[in-house]
Amino acid sequence: MTHWFHRNPLKATAPVSFNFYGVATTPAATKVCNDLRLSRTRLLELFTDSSCNPEMMKNATDLYFSLLQGFILSLDDSSQECKLRYIQNFKWTDTLQGQVPSAQQDAVFELVSMGFNVALWYTKYASRLAGKEDITEDEAKDVHRSLKIAAGIFKHLKESHIPKLITPVEKGRDLEARLIDSYIIQCQAEAQEVTIARAIELKHNPGLIAALAYETANFYQKADQTLSSLDPTYAGKWRKYLNLKTCFYMAYAYCYHGQTLLASDKCGEAIRSLQESEKFFAKAEALCKEYGETKGPGTTAKPSGHLFFRKLGSLIKNTLEKCQRENGFIYFQKVPAEAPQLELKANYGLVEPVPFEFPALNAHWTPETLAAFDLTKRPKDDTAKPKPDEEVKPLKEPDIKPQKDSGCQIS
Repeated sequence: MTHWFHRNPLKATAPVSFNFYGVATTPAATKVCNDLRLSRTRLLELFTDSSCNPEMMKNATDLYFSLLQGFILSLDDSSQECKLRYIQNFKWTDTLQGQVPSAQQDAVFELVSMGFNVALWYTKYASRLAGKEDITEDEAKDVHRSLKIAAGIFKHLKESHIPKLITPVEKGRDLEARLIDSYIIQCQAEAQEVTIARAIELKHNPGLIAALAYETANFYQKADQTLSSLDPTYAGKWRKYLNLKTCFYMAYAYCYHGQTLLASDKCGEAIRSLQESEKFFAKAEALCKEYGETKGPGTTAKPSGHLFFRKLGSLIKNTLEKCQRENGFIYFQKVPAEAPQLELKANYGLVEPVPFEFPALNAHWTPETLAAFDLTKRPKDDTAKPKPDEEVKPLKEPDIKPQKDSGCQIS
């Protein structure tokens, strides 16, 4: 398969000790706090551990989120807010706006920020796996499923948890609807790339492949349009990627549509479709160069030198030459001035996000444990808050390279 996907950096966060001296008045309450600190630290470590797999990630996320829910959920299933929701301050950076952190004293902010990073991890895991040259069928399924899981997490955060934040989401930040929507759509588009690769490998009907490619191009275009109102300083590189993939899959769509037309003895129209494919491929090639030269968050690469890109160029060239030969020997049809209108609808292979829910409350959270947190004993200076100058260090990722690196790095 050997795909290449753009990836933005993971969110970074300030350490959280969950040390509520005096407030946690029993060993059970202290144990929950210790478990929260340890499970959070472990989860953050896994984000940058290249040996981590989905099973390890799910186990770690289930543990941490089940414990964190004790700061959010009411134990008696009432609509009453948990008394611990605002006890701890959390700091998180953004994927696009560098190391400028946002801070909120709200456990829901922690839930959605960490959940966002978990979704990003699934996209990065899929990307690393998809970049292998000898990827197996099972690994391809893992890529496909991981991208759908990521889309499901983003969707769940947007619909069910981000609206519960007390502090409104700042414009251009990760939790804003435009960015979340773009991440969801990109995950769907990339999962469909896997579907297309599988359809090509199994030599499915060119009409189905053309329709899937057209739908995928539309996904990428929609994701790009969603980001169009963001500051290009932050979103420019990401948008180059989305533009590049739009043109790339439009080239695929016209190439396979041309094969469908040739099979229907419409050789003149097939040639025109292949010529349009060439145009989109040339646009994609130009955007590859622009992507490599654009500064901004994300992976650094030369996609035009990548195998997935070169293979399409050869396919278009060979298919067009075949159509021109056939037309010169058999059909003698006029090549239309206008490219055929693509009104293609895929009936199979379209990707929907996998539904996601946070785990249930951890069994260690009992009414007695919650009652053991005495908020009247909180220090007056509120030491739960981080110091103003506390540094949020970026996560060291295996797939994010410095901008000056000009080699092809697969995320």
